[in-house]
Amino acid sequence: MKIILLSGGSGKRLWPLSNGSRTKQFLKVLRGVDGEKESMVQRVWRQLQEAGLASSTYIATCSSQVDLIKNQIGDHVPLIVEPERRDTFPAIALVSAYLNSIACADKDEIVCVLPVDPYVDTVFFDKVKELERVLNDTGAEVALIGSKPTYPSGKYGYIVSDPAAQDGLSNSIVIDRFVEKPSEDEAERLIEAGALWNCGIFAFKLHYLLTLLKARSFPVTYQELSRQYARLPKRSFDYEVLEKAQQLRAIVYESGWKDLGTWNTLTEEMDTKLIGRGLISEDSVNTHVLNELDILITVLGLSNVIVAAGPNGILVADKAASPRIKELMQPIDERLMYEELRWGWYRILDLFKLDGDRETLVKKVVVHTGEQYTRESKPGSRVIWTVQAGKGVAIIEGKPQTIAPGDCLEMDSGVASSAAALTELTIVEVQIGNAGGVAYDL
Repeated sequence: MKIILLSGGSGKRLWPLSNGSRTKQFLKVLRGVDGEKESMVQRVWRQLQEAGLASSTYIATCSSQVDLIKNQIGDHVPLIVEPERRDTFPAIALVSAYLNSIACADKDEIVCVLPVDPYVDTVFFDKVKELERVLNDTGAEVALIGSKPTYPSGKYGYIVSDPAAQDGLSNSIVIDRFVEKPSEDEAERLIEAGALWNCGIFAFKLHYLLTLLKARSFPVTYQELSRQYARLPKRSFDYEVLEKAQQLRAIVYESGWKDLGTWNTLTEEMDTKLIGRGLISEDSVNTHVLNELDILITVLGLSNVIVAAGPNGILVADKAASPRIKELMQPIDERLMYEELRWGWYRILDLFKLDGDRETLVKKVVVHTGEQYTRESKPGSRVIWTVQAGKGVAIIEGKPQTIAPGDCLEMDSGVASSAAALTELTIVEVQIGNAGGVAYDL
């Protein structure tokens, strides 16, 4: 069995800490086994290792997440990078082509696709292993995992079985249809009829998806499908495959599954009410503060509230209303104010518009020990570095010099420069010049 973790999406329901680069699965807010904070992707990778599945796992992702994945779980994980962000069907099609032509997997290989952010116990991955038996024993085209609902949620999709078609093969149920995010009243009726939450986990034999691609005149080699990636329909796997499949099976997971995609569900699994600088009064019940800013946040007499503060903004919301942030932020086109990369991270501290198209940008750059930060001052811009903390070596136009707190360096237009950190290095960088000529992508 090959395991594919899908790492994509923008995670806008966890704004402002989640953005186009650091999406929800990378937020370190969960308690790890050693007491240290871990992210959703670190948690699921640890569980795959515990279940003995990590060695056969690939991660399908976009280019903006590559550095973060390697930062959090290491360089050893095989990554399959989309040429552009589309949806789950194109991503899974590309993965199938990769397994076919690059990994040279057998056409009967079982491919199991998981989101990168399920919140489950490690025993859940024993259920994942059972999907292989279901496919082999029943001849199903796709096998899924459904979780027994604990309440009538309108935020999840539901798997509805066909009572007349049940045969008990491999302890699986025959799927009749899917219902996506019903009203709570409808969800209650579905649960009474035995419907399951759709965990977004499904397995198929490799030849099944390759046959679908061929039938639609798409190539099944990785290189060629990558070149034609924009031709693939920008739709979900559910819509393109599951809703059109004739033979679908599901197995039931009863030990608890949760999607941590909103502030109200995420804070339920946090072991602390406060991350970062903050004070919460005793009469503020079920209130959480997550603060990434260097300012004090104080909450008095407000219950069932989430306060999340980061470089891109501050959210104050009733937890029940917090999922609506995605729709509220939909028309807002934000500049990326914070990004984590392999060498460290940066945060934009200030942005000031000058005359015409010129502007001044101030950012804090932190380079991890042993790593190197490289940039080039674009035409029409000037860059000033002030070393705030740590020690390192700066290379300006090929000439090295040691740098320490208090040192100031200035690079004129078009000058290449880099800073290698001997200890963790903090630099305040000021970019002055034309907006189109200042390098923001690091």
